[in-house]
Amino acid sequence: MSAMPEAVRSVDVIRVQGTVRTEDADRAAVEEPLEIRLHGRPFAVVMRTPGADRELAAGFLLSESVIAGPDEVGTIAYCQDAQNVLNVILTGPAVERLEEFLASRRQVTTNSSCGLCGRLTIESLTVSRPAVGGRLTVAPDLLTSMPERLRLAQRLFDETGGLHAAGLFSTEGQLVAVAEDVGRHNAVDKVVGRMLLAEEFPIVDRILCVSGRASFEIVQKAYLAGIPLVASVSAPSSLAIDLARDTGLTLVGFVRGTTFNVYSHPERIS
Repeated sequence: MSAMPEAVRSVDVIRVQGTVRTEDADRAAVEEPLEIRLHGRPFAVVMRTPGADRELAAGFLLSESVIAGPDEVGTIAYCQDAQNVLNVILTGPAVERLEEFLASRRQVTTNSSCGLCGRLTIESLTVSRPAVGGRLTVAPDLLTSMPERLRLAQRLFDETGGLHAAGLFSTEGQLVAVAEDVGRHNAVDKVVGRMLLAEEFPIVDRILCVSGRASFEIVQKAYLAGIPLVASVSAPSSLAIDLARDTGLTLVGFVRGTTFNVYSHPERIS
């Protein structure tokens, strides 16, 4: 099998300052397709930054409700001589649902700004699962410290300035898992998939912090993973707020400095 593609590459650039133009080199975040196959059959193409591809696939399949947990994942392996193709073998009840999932999806490419492009209908986005539970509580000062700590862990962002990040924090403030990607939803899939493959699932005792806005798909991914609290440095969408309220998830936005807004279930912050 060929080597994994790099996450960052050099590019030529012309830097302009006033009337002065200078030829230089820069570093750009790589965006490439990853094809995910189920039992050798095409399922989805995800535009992503290479790295943690197995975790990305696992998190993506969870968010698509193809799998419900680690017990339904057999193997995730690169196809021979294809560095951007992963084949997933399912186990348990997921095998019985395989034909239904393959029939219900369009054969489309999921781009780096859309985590739900392959669904046929808006109704198919809804899920029938219990509300998020657990007794997790977070101190406000710990919550406000997370964005900066996440930012310091963004190694690839330092090189390119062009990557989103997602991090899972413990209630003691430890950064348990972090991922970067050109797509913010991909970064979430990577950290969720990492926990799933490690069989530390559901993720009921962790806080998800994201570097971009909190959209519907971010909240949905957190909900399906059992994560009780999502914090964002930017704004949530109205649909994200509605979903968080309906599913028992605490949604926090505009975490900047010592301030933030709580949009749902504030009882977890004390």
